[in-house]
Amino acid sequence: MADSYVLGWILCSVMALVALCGVVLRRQKWKGISMRTEPVKTVLTSNGECGSADASHADVIIVGAGVAGSALAHTLGKDGRRVQVIERDLSEPDRIVGELLQPGGYLKLIELGLEDCVEEIDAQQVFGYALFKDGKHTQLSYPLEKFHSDVSGRSFHNGRFIQRMREKSASLPNVHLEQGTVTSLLEEKGIIRGVEYKTKDGRELTAFASLTIVCDGCFSNLRRSLCNPKVDIPSSFVGLVLENCHLPYLNHGHVILADPSPILFYPISSTETRCLVDVPGQKVPSIANGEMANYLKTIVASQVPPEIYDSFVAAVDKGNIRTMPNRSMPAAPHPTPGALLMGDAFNMRHPLTGGGMTVALSDIVVLRDLLRPLHDLNDAPMLCKYLESFYTLRKPVASTINTLAGALYKVFCASPDQARNEMRHACFDYLSLGGVFSAGPISLLSGLNPRPSSLVLHFFAVAIYSLGRLLLPFPSPKRIWIGARLISGASGIIFPIIKAEGVRQMFFPATVPAYYRAPPPVK
Repeated sequence: MADSYVLGWILCSVMALVALCGVVLRRQKWKGISMRTEPVKTVLTSNGECGSADASHADVIIVGAGVAGSALAHTLGKDGRRVQVIERDLSEPDRIVGELLQPGGYLKLIELGLEDCVEEIDAQQVFGYALFKDGKHTQLSYPLEKFHSDVSGRSFHNGRFIQRMREKSASLPNVHLEQGTVTSLLEEKGIIRGVEYKTKDGRELTAFASLTIVCDGCFSNLRRSLCNPKVDIPSSFVGLVLENCHLPYLNHGHVILADPSPILFYPISSTETRCLVDVPGQKVPSIANGEMANYLKTIVASQVPPEIYDSFVAAVDKGNIRTMPNRSMPAAPHPTPGALLMGDAFNMRHPLTGGGMTVALSDIVVLRDLLRPLHDLNDAPMLCKYLESFYTLRKPVASTINTLAGALYKVFCASPDQARNEMRHACFDYLSLGGVFSAGPISLLSGLNPRPSSLVLHFFAVAIYSLGRLLLPFPSPKRIWIGARLISGASGIIFPIIKAEGVRQMFFPATVPAYYRAPPPVK
């Protein structure tokens, strides 16, 4: 009889212990620590790539569905990955930047199979720039002779473009797009296992994946754990939309070298023209009390071309004036197993040259090519080491566009310094020479020839051209002194930007060991 009591006590104890373990495991899972002990199986998809066989576990989580996030979701989904995209707001964005895609970016769009996303949104072809200064103007055409007639820049409403890419990525059966706000990354023993997010209806959920890619834009609240963000805000853009405005050069962006800084005009639809007025510094005139409208009418309006003047003033009077800080941030990643940064969350440059989308799409092509040989992404430490090559392989394109944006903005701004102003004048005249003097710089700007060596060559060619103008025909001590300051100033503009980008990775990427890193062996 005693034995039966002992046996019953043991069985009850075992059952209680099992129940307790179940409760503990469930609670740990919802704290963000995956306790799955079975391996995640992979199955070949129809196109030969691999995805997770577990419906509750994505291969990749993408945080953000802007230009970078949407394009990346479609790209990885097309390669057979199971992708979960979590975007804070799935309604159509309304922004005043991200509206001009350079020809180099359009070529990347074609490479990713997304070129139809610029169709049916009233996008306008852009064939180059027109540069205005002190009543003079010059036309700078993209070197598109070797490309198909469809290849050019594209300008559009940013929100329409993003919605088209979201629709295309969501059309893939293995891409799940949902609205939610990611509040944190889930980490276990130094490895990012997924994210914790809040849904539209307020529920707090967790999602797990082998790789989490953060693309939550310039206001990213997740980047601090994945990089060393050094954000600079040199100026702000004041945005207006001009209606039925006839620009002096059809299908061209227009850059006015105004005082104190540049003004941009470009078409964003068949009836609308975007105007972006750059205001240096971090403070802008108040819109609410009318200071901004007064600034635009008294300081800016007199500097725009006569053909645009009436439309500009009408847009100011209409009152739909918006501002946005212009951020720049060099890429300074902390390689973290299980996570990766991309897009504006990772790297920003001044939007003067419209290079942001080109860099993002180029990065996606690099990442796609690195991930394609991998059948699964489950070994986070090994994958992290392999993806260090991403930071090196992206550098020549990204750093060229970043450096050009930063340097050109500083050269185009008016300055009380005589040497800086001389370089500004010389830059306009150098580009006005035509031939290789304009084709070289515009091929860099367009993303068609993003070579760092070419950038440095043309930048110092402008400086030397400016120096020659100063010293010829008869050099004087004053002119020699201004010339010396000009060369010093030019060096002070470009070298700090190059240093921040990384000299070795920018000019000598083949000397970086990660450049040759091979894919992890298939287990």
